[in-house]
Amino acid sequence: MNEHILIVDDEEMIRDLLTSALQQEKYVCHQAANVDEAFIIMGQQQIDLVISDIMMPGRSGVELLRDLKKVDADIAVLMITGLSDMNTALECVHLGADDYITKPFGINRVVLTIKNLIERRCLAIEKKNYQASLEFKVMEQTEQIRKTMNELSQAYDSTLTALVRALDAREKEVGSHSERVMSYTVFLAKKMGFAGRELEELGKGALLHDIGKIGISDNILLKPGKLDDSEWIEMRKHPQVGYAILSEIQFLKKPTEIILGHHERFDGRGYPNQIKGTQIPIGARIFALVDTLDAMTSDRPYRRALPYDAVTKEVIKNSGTQFDPDIAKLFLSISRNQWEECAGKRLV
Repeated sequence: MNEHILIVDDEEMIRDLLTSALQQEKYVCHQAANVDEAFIIMGQQQIDLVISDIMMPGRSGVELLRDLKKVDADIAVLMITGLSDMNTALECVHLGADDYITKPFGINRVVLTIKNLIERRCLAIEKKNYQASLEFKVMEQTEQIRKTMNELSQAYDSTLTALVRALDAREKEVGSHSERVMSYTVFLAKKMGFAGRELEELGKGALLHDIGKIGISDNILLKPGKLDDSEWIEMRKHPQVGYAILSEIQFLKKPTEIILGHHERFDGRGYPNQIKGTQIPIGARIFALVDTLDAMTSDRPYRRALPYDAVTKEVIKNSGTQFDPDIAKLFLSISRNQWEECAGKRLV
């Protein structure tokens, strides 16, 4: 491809001299006697390099340079100046000119300078195009990674939900207790100002709270009557079992706080670690309330679901002992209709 060069000078002799020399080097030359003509030509033809005199009648080469760089930042510009106007030449370099030559000039030097500027321009454009291509590829790869991560996250969530449903079915839960308490937990946590990743982690912790029951035998887990002391000792191990199963999985590290602490009490009389007050992770304190809500308003083998009023009485009675009093106060401010909408079922 032959590069197009625009020669802008009010002296026709100089334009013709430069044109003759550059055409021998296989460049395509265009001539303009002033700045206005130059822009007319550039409106019709893609120009690779401009050679411009600084001092011309009307608009100067400096003005041409300023406007050129606004139109095409990649265009190469060589300024021609007299020996007495070196300050202006340096100003042009500052404004974006690639080089300058002084009159009188040797034509061979001009041709060599132009070859160097054209080569430099080509390299700069190649670099720019490569960077643009690289940025596009990075964006493309980033989007693909994001898509894969989303798919992976959805697969994790689906797998965890399927596992929890199997556990709920093992205990003959009506519907999915674990999914309801997850919805309740997220709903209450939102009211407390949780959002984003923290909210997701609280939801996962609630969903997986009873995962440790995998390690409890059916004889104990499904026993229709009351558990004896030794059976209770085994049953109360399930928070630690769940924690041990999931604590080594990096993305479930935070949710395991709920798994380990969901049977702790605000007064320190819970299990497995008998911690109290704010020592109990906030997610576990939230969960204690919503777990009571779902347990009391769901059918059990030994009784029918209790009315919602019984839940509010239980929360009021145990605020400050079983439950965090501040969270209990917020819990009680939420209407029955809101809890029903959250659960997707009617509370008796």
